[in-house]
Amino acid sequence: MNLGRMLSQVAARWPDRAAVTWGDCTVTWSGLDRRSDALAAALRRLGAGPGDRIALLMRNRPELLEAMYAAFKAGMVVVPLNSKLPAAEVAYHLEDSGAAALVTDEAGAAEVGDPGVPLIVTGEGYERLVAEYADIAQEIVDVRVDTVAWLFYTSGTTGRPKGAMLTHGGLAFVVGSWLADLTPMDEGDVTLHAAPLSHGAGFHALAAVARGAHQVIPTGEQFDPPTVLALMREQRVTNTWMVPTQITMLSDHLSGALPNLPDLRHMVYGGAPFPPAELAAALRTFGPVLVQLYGQGESPMTMTWLPAADHPDPDGADTALLRSAGRPRPGMDVRIVEPETGAALETDEVGEIAVSGPAVMAGYWNRPEETAKALRDGWLHTGDLGSIDSHGWLFLLDRSKDMIITGGSNVYAIEVERALLEHAGVADVAVIGTPDRTWGETVTAVVVAHPGGADSRELTAHAKLLLAPYKVPRRFEFVDAIPRNAYGKIDKRSLRERFDPAVPCPQAAGGYPSEIADGSDLYMRIRER
Repeated sequence: MNLGRMLSQVAARWPDRAAVTWGDCTVTWSGLDRRSDALAAALRRLGAGPGDRIALLMRNRPELLEAMYAAFKAGMVVVPLNSKLPAAEVAYHLEDSGAAALVTDEAGAAEVGDPGVPLIVTGEGYERLVAEYADIAQEIVDVRVDTVAWLFYTSGTTGRPKGAMLTHGGLAFVVGSWLADLTPMDEGDVTLHAAPLSHGAGFHALAAVARGAHQVIPTGEQFDPPTVLALMREQRVTNTWMVPTQITMLSDHLSGALPNLPDLRHMVYGGAPFPPAELAAALRTFGPVLVQLYGQGESPMTMTWLPAADHPDPDGADTALLRSAGRPRPGMDVRIVEPETGAALETDEVGEIAVSGPAVMAGYWNRPEETAKALRDGWLHTGDLGSIDSHGWLFLLDRSKDMIITGGSNVYAIEVERALLEHAGVADVAVIGTPDRTWGETVTAVVVAHPGGADSRELTAHAKLLLAPYKVPRRFEFVDAIPRNAYGKIDKRSLRERFDPAVPCPQAAGGYPSEIADGSDLYMRIRER
């Protein structure tokens, strides 16, 4: 089934109900359906056809959903991009995906300039285009369950993003799974999209569309707690998906006061670590509405979950589950394996997390070798470390590939390292993530400077020229030498321990078996793959 048909079905059932509200603008379901049809026709006139990739680069707004469903209906493949990407990174994604067109907002157009592909920009020109093609009849393209619908760009072992191919069938499973347990919804529900629709919130939107829930999008470029809380009260929001950073910001803003959100039933979080102390504070603030999910771009939003009922009392005697990622989602299998052989490990043994089920990607776009490494014998090897206890609870230990998650955004250490090494004053550098109360992790650069070389202010200015703002290190540490192992690889584990000595080892926190604290080579094998 074509995912675009879900929008048309909802529009036929509830044509005049509110579909999306953004500031003073509200689009009905019939309006959203017609506008996506018109944009699909415009994309066809530009020469795009079934299977072609359509890149989307914009902040959260109704046109992003219109473009997404236009592409689905036309049998095209959406390539949602982080709106904060600089022009060079946008160019990489356009080239790698072979995009046939780019749909963006005014800010994105100003950033990318001439993208080298047909460009559609929100505003007056976009509205003229929609009006021009509004009366052209459109047929929804028939697709198979294994037809690719979405290229979700994720990290590579070298730090170069790869496009995970998500199919219509896989995403239809994601929708059904979401509605089955994470946020059961109907046409009376109201969904808030505060996190980027180009990432996890986009999958939440698919579920909301399928069930006809009213979707509310905050205006403004930044996440502003008082504005978001006021909007949630005004629109009587019943469910939302946020990264932990956003929930912590809301909790901190309330400072112990009741949130006054009587309609809120589900506050789903994921996409980044949630420090147990901050999760406990959020539970005290919002009560039993928090729902955790664990997934990755290769198996979006579907691997494990910790329902509201399984979150422990933050002031109770046993708070161990505050550190757990929960149990497998319905229809998905999760196990711990030896990373080299794929052999299943026993209870409480630490290894690589592997997942199998309908939501798993079809592979990486134009990356057959990396696909073969990730997909083996029907299992997706995630590159994440963890263990499963005797009750079936999954505990995450670390992420591989040196990826840092700050404020819900992925940062690849090697990319930041390369940028800093372009500065003449830098002799050597290693980039790590260190725990941060607000952002989950802070991008920290450990630098060996040439004599008379750069200081942190110079390096910050240099990095801002080459990297998206969220990738620029917030912390610099200057050392005489970068530690390396016998194979010449940077020993990032020792750097993490050195620059965050206050953080206890997992065993001391009650979370993981003792062999991890003892320096198991399994840890290094997975991180260095």
